[in-house]
Amino acid sequence: MLKFGTLPLCVLAAITAVGHAQPAPPAREIPLYPGVAPGSENWNYPERTAGTPERPQAQNIVRPVLLYYPADAQKAAGTAIIVAPGGGYRTLMMSYEGVDVAQRLTQMGVDAFVLKYRTTYVNPDAPTSSTGRGAAATGPQAGQNVRALAGADGQQAVRLLRQRAAEFGVLPNRIGIIGYSAGGGVVLSTVYGPADGRPDFAAPIYAAGANSNPPPAGAPPLFIAVAADDQTVGYQGSIDLFGAWRKAGLPAELHVFQTGQHGFGKKGGGADHYLDRFEEWLKLNGWLSKPSK
Repeated sequence: MLKFGTLPLCVLAAITAVGHAQPAPPAREIPLYPGVAPGSENWNYPERTAGTPERPQAQNIVRPVLLYYPADAQKAAGTAIIVAPGGGYRTLMMSYEGVDVAQRLTQMGVDAFVLKYRTTYVNPDAPTSSTGRGAAATGPQAGQNVRALAGADGQQAVRLLRQRAAEFGVLPNRIGIIGYSAGGGVVLSTVYGPADGRPDFAAPIYAAGANSNPPPAGAPPLFIAVAADDQTVGYQGSIDLFGAWRKAGLPAELHVFQTGQHGFGKKGGGADHYLDRFEEWLKLNGWLSKPSK
């Protein structure tokens, strides 16, 4: 069991979210790369689980994969959404920022793919400080930019689904991504990255690294959500991101909820229903409508 004292602040905040039953297993696990993920050739340690059965966490991700949760065939809209959990690039919160979201998306008729992207090494035997920094980014990862590798995994996930769209019964121009906190940073890496790894729409949710950088040519529509009382990443970056998209004349929707804090764990406000707003946005843009034959 991972003790709370070993976690970064963003993970501590997110853990306050209401949990659900133990997450359901995926229909399939899909490797992102045919062999070892580029840059991980010397990562010689096993993946680690933490948290609880109801709120599982994944750590020390060496082999990035997509966990496939298909929509019911009668309801499927031909849209795929990648779900990137948060956790400070050290931990992946696999329930309420992962599988729970995927299952809600399947109810909308969306095929969901939870992304287990590469994370900073956590040594379970190393002493940690109260900040949760511990011995991360030492040993086999020394000198590597793990955040960049995580972003590359997000780009590869988009690329893979677009290339194999027919296999999953989705359209290659209906590949979206939603991500939380650090996972929101992965989302932004896909949005600002190479065109072949760029999604058709994206949803950075209380995203790490959101800012006012101008969007690239061909940037996708954005759905942005954050809480005004977010104590970890704040709200200004999300506002700036929205402003950059609107200045460029690109479609974007922004929700700044009065309360929710980081992880939307503080209940009682509009953040409790952010996925309802996301579903409305998907409908507005036609991504929940079955394509005409």
